[in-house]
Amino acid sequence: MRLDALIFDVDGTLADTEEAHRTAFNLAFEQLGLGWKWTRADYRRLLTTTGGKERIARHIASLDLSEADRADLGTRIPQIHAIKTRLYSAVVRDGAVPLRTGVARLLDEAAAAGCRLAIASTTTAANVDALLHATLGTRALDLFGVIACGDQVAAKKPAPDIYLLAMQHLGVRAEHAIAFEDSDNGLRAAHAAGLWTVVTPTYWSEDHDFSDADLLLPHLGEPAIPLAGEPGGRLREAAWLSFAELSGLREEALS
Repeated sequence: MRLDALIFDVDGTLADTEEAHRTAFNLAFEQLGLGWKWTRADYRRLLTTTGGKERIARHIASLDLSEADRADLGTRIPQIHAIKTRLYSAVVRDGAVPLRTGVARLLDEAAAAGCRLAIASTTTAANVDALLHATLGTRALDLFGVIACGDQVAAKKPAPDIYLLAMQHLGVRAEHAIAFEDSDNGLRAAHAAGLWTVVTPTYWSEDHDFSDADLLLPHLGEPAIPLAGEPGGRLREAAWLSFAELSGLREEALS
């Protein structure tokens, strides 16, 4: 069964962006005089909620406030998130967040093989644009034919909507595509859309349940940065995930 498309999540998958997001949230809170500060442990817990605006709402719900104060803060969520997005984009555009190991290599291999590439992320379009241009430059739009993100769907991950939208725009069916994720919400979304899924966790998601992942690796690997125990563990051909081996693993699993 031919492989026509690879569909990538962004935050945590293409790049480990979460520390930059956390820093941007805290700077926004400081600028607005809110008196909030999310620690790494706080943010790791909040990441179980998909979407920046939704995380702010969850935080507000946890505060000991009157209903009036809670409602007032709720109306400020778009403002808070807009400031955070501007701050995050500035950090990323300065080149502070590189792509994860093996990502650029696999993108190039897939493109050379004629496989289409897409984004399926619940982050904002501004965040995606900042990361892609900072890491891939002007060729980013040539590599990714479809970028589905942000508020384009009503239900965020773990709902499958963003993946279904990406596949609709690609014009491919799930059996001809592979998803790449880093979180349990992302894995659930991809599987609900019928996609075979590769998961590469980070610190922020390493404690999630990935028992249902079709392929679980710490990262994609590079010849200069090989995966420990590979080949011989999950991989057979090399100590990094090549496009050729990815295609073969998926074909074998689905046969």
